[in-house]
Amino acid sequence: MKFKATTALLALLGVCLLSASCSQDRSGAGPAASQPSGSSSSPEVEVTPVRSQKLSTTVRLPAQLVPYQVVDVYPKVTGFVKWIKVDRGSRVKTGEQIALLEAPELVAQRAEAESKFQSAESQLAAGQAKLAADQATYQRMSAAAKTPGVVALNDLEVAQKIAQSDEANVMALQKSAKAAQDALRAVSELEAYLSITAPFDGQVTTRYVHPGALVGPASGPGAMTPIVQIQTLARHRLVVPVPEYDAAGIPEGTEVSFTVPSFPGRLFQAPIARISRAVDIKTRTMPVELDVRDPHAELDPGTFCEVSWPVRRAYPTLFVPTSAVANDLERTFIIRIRENRVEWVDVKTGATAGMLIEVFGDLKEGDEVAVRGTDQLLPQTRVVIKPAS
Repeated sequence: MKFKATTALLALLGVCLLSASCSQDRSGAGPAASQPSGSSSSPEVEVTPVRSQKLSTTVRLPAQLVPYQVVDVYPKVTGFVKWIKVDRGSRVKTGEQIALLEAPELVAQRAEAESKFQSAESQLAAGQAKLAADQATYQRMSAAAKTPGVVALNDLEVAQKIAQSDEANVMALQKSAKAAQDALRAVSELEAYLSITAPFDGQVTTRYVHPGALVGPASGPGAMTPIVQIQTLARHRLVVPVPEYDAAGIPEGTEVSFTVPSFPGRLFQAPIARISRAVDIKTRTMPVELDVRDPHAELDPGTFCEVSWPVRRAYPTLFVPTSAVANDLERTFIIRIRENRVEWVDVKTGATAGMLIEVFGDLKEGDEVAVRGTDQLLPQTRVVIKPAS
């Protein structure tokens, strides 16, 4: 029995050794089958160098068309609207009468001014007649006084003083007549203001009053109500809010193209005419105006347009492919590869030129960056670089 147990134990040990040998052969274990850690386990990254060049491109910016001139017409005197001949959409010429006011108190003021002027003229005429008579008396007495004893010297001096007094009186009467004439002219000018005329060629966009309404200047009754609003038709201002990072080096006088929604497929041109040179702190944009000539009055003020705005840099800046810029909701960065290791470089983006985008950050020309930016490549990751095609 002891011999049989020993034989069974030896057989079991042989089976175990044979199984272990087979398992080792299948797994390929051993020095020849081991794979050393090498570069084949690192991810492959396509890279491209950072470029330095002067920016020259165009960007699409929204803009609004506004009238070159627009005004609410107020009267210069207080009165009631007697009649008005224009309405919304009416076209007017410079100096054309558009409304007439009536003010009964001005009629009374004119009559009073005319009466004062006539009275002053009458007093002046009487004073001039008295001066002429007294001067003639003095001259005759002066001629007679050359004969001794004919005229007393005291009478001659009295006649001289009377003539001088008459001269001073006539001068005062002349000033009074001039003042009365000026007052009459002022009332006549006020009456002329009752006729409301157009200040420039344009179109009535709004009519605020009707016959019988009380209107007046800014300091009087009815001051809150203008008569009409007029705006130009053949000339407009295209106001473009240019972002602050595109505001430098604006080429004043350059022809810029723009499109209007109501004219699909049509391209308009206008020069850059007026630059505010001040950035709005709320919108971080600078208002720039294009001078739009519209001789056929095709464009409507208030329309939103799209402008092909030229963006230029007088100095070179850095560019990378647009796909190289990554964002993880906390930072905007690109992946720079140095010594086959990943670095995240925070950047700010600028204008886009084709498939390249302007970037500002801790970069220099020639730095190798990943063509496709992603937050899956963590910093210090070892990679294999491959030049971009």
